[in-house]
Amino acid sequence: MSTHIVTSHGADFFGEDRYEIRDLKSLSDYADGCLPVLERGALVRFLAHTGDGDQDLPADQAAEFAGLLRQVATHRFTRPKPAAHAALLAAAAARAAADGESWTWTVTAS
Repeated sequence: MSTHIVTSHGADFFGEDRYEIRDLKSLSDYADGCLPVLERGALVRFLAHTGDGDQDLPADQAAEFAGLLRQVATHRFTRPKPAAHAALLAAAAARAAADGESWTWTVTAS
């Protein structure tokens, strides 16, 4: 049995995406290396603490994270798998922000 994160506003039929915690935690290293120093702090901390419990981001913070995650996804030093995860997360965050809803991350065992 492993622990995953399920995010709201995802791309599957139920509007969710499922990620392994280690994959999301590794994104914090990419964000730390790819984003400008003054912009990366909140996202890096958020990703580094993935799996510590359920998270609920307000729509305005989801919009901010969507832009930062798009930058990580398109950065030339981001490898393909993390880039794909960052792109999916950016899209989900943007959908949450556009709907004016909180973007939720739920820890689940499967």
